Amino acid sequence: MPKVKNTKTELKAQRDALARYRRYLPTLQLKKQQLQMEIRGVEARTEAKRLEEEQARAGLAGWVKLYSDDVPYLDFLSVESVTVEPGNIAGVAVRNLQDISFKRTPPDLWATSAWLDEGLATLEKLFRLRVERRLLEEQRRLLAEELRTTSQRVNLFEKVKIPECRENIRVINIFIGDENTSAVVRSKIAKGKAVAKAAAREAEAAAAAEGAGA
Repeated sequence: MPKVKNTKTELKAQRDALARYRRYLPTLQLKKQQLQMEIRGVEARTEAKRLEEEQARAGLAGWVKLYSDDVPYLDFLSVESVTVEPGNIAGVAVRNLQDISFKRTPPDLWATSAWLDEGLATLEKLFRLRVERRLLEEQRRLLAEELRTTSQRVNLFEKVKIPECRENIRVINIFIGDENTSAVVRSKIAKGKAVAKAAAREAEAAAAAEGAGA
C-alpha cells in the first residue's frame, strides 16, 4: 500500500474514495446476487434439456436397434445452418439459439424402412436439444466467470479498499489533530514569551524613569 500524505488534501481524497467505494459496493453486491440467481436458472434449464435428450433417446428404444442394419441415415439428413443470436444476461453477452435449418433428402419409400421418417425426426430433435444444451453450458461458464470477477471486486471493496480508507482517514486525522494541538501550544508559548518581553521592557522603562527622577 503506498504511503499516504498526512495533509488536508489527502484527507479529502481519502474521504472521497471512501464515499465512492461505499456507493459502488451495493451495486456490486446486487449484481453478485443477480448473477448467482441467473446461474441457478441456467443450470435448471440445462438439466431440463438433458432430461429431454434422455426422453428422446428412450423414445428410440422401439426402433434404434434397426440402426444396426447400417442404415445410412446421414444420406437423408444433414444440417444446413445453425443460427444464433446475441443475448444479454445480467450484463453478460451470451448467445441464444435462433434457428437450425435441416436438409432432408426424401428416401425411396420402397427401398427404406417405415421407421426411417420417425428416426430422422428424432435425430433432428436430439441435435436441436444438444445445441441448446451446449449454448446453455456456455452461458453458465460466462456467467460464472463474471460472478468470479464481481465477487473479487466485492471482496476488494469490503476487505481492502474501505478498511484502507478508514484507516488512512483515522491516521491523517490523528496527525492533523496533533499538529493543531502543537500549533496551539507553540502559539501559547510564543504569546507567553511576547508578554514576558513586553513586561520586561515596561519594567526597564519604569526603572529608568525612577532613576531619572532621583
